[in-house]
Amino acid sequence: MKVFSFARSALSPVYAIYQRRLEGQIKKNLVPKHLAVIMDGNRRYAESAGLLPHEGHLKGKNTLENLSDWCREIGIKVLTVYAFSLENFDRSNDELEKLMDLFAESFRNAGDDPRVHKNKVRVRALGHRELLPNRVKEAIDYAESKTKNYTDFNYNLAVAYGGRQEIVRSMKIIGQKIEDGDLKAKEIDADLISSNLYTSDLPDPDLILRT
Repeated sequence: MKVFSFARSALSPVYAIYQRRLEGQIKKNLVPKHLAVIMDGNRRYAESAGLLPHEGHLKGKNTLENLSDWCREIGIKVLTVYAFSLENFDRSNDELEKLMDLFAESFRNAGDDPRVHKNKVRVRALGHRELLPNRVKEAIDYAESKTKNYTDFNYNLAVAYGGRQEIVRSMKIIGQKIEDGDLKAKEIDADLISSNLYTSDLPDPDLILRT
């Protein structure tokens, strides 16, 4: 399912031609290597459309699949999606359970998706996975193990993620090295902190979108 072919089937032929032209224009110019997307507004969309919250999240998941295919089409090599922050744990138990089911299903499906294997997409989860239910952690392990050797594209889903917490995690790793005598405080610099982040082996995002 591709974002442009999807749009062609759902919209008028004229609009489909317009979208193909846009795609061609994008490919002629510099394309970001790393696109980051902060997912927001699924619940508000559901409310405006008369849907339940989990139905809004499902619509967001389907849109995200289209976006992932579109990124590969135009040559974006890294897609990072911030889908669930640590602050999101304060939602109702019913919504959380449905969200966790959706994450478990998504990672499990990613591990089996023929498109993922055809395009050699490495799938990874970023965040405090120890806070997630076992079914989600097992699905993450499944997707990561099935795609760990791929290098053509990277798809990162940030779940139970917090930017400040990621920096704290990096500093704890560095602090432990100092305690062990493997590092001196004067050796700490920005590159060292960055090397202990979840995305240490990936380029910084060139473009960040908040939906």
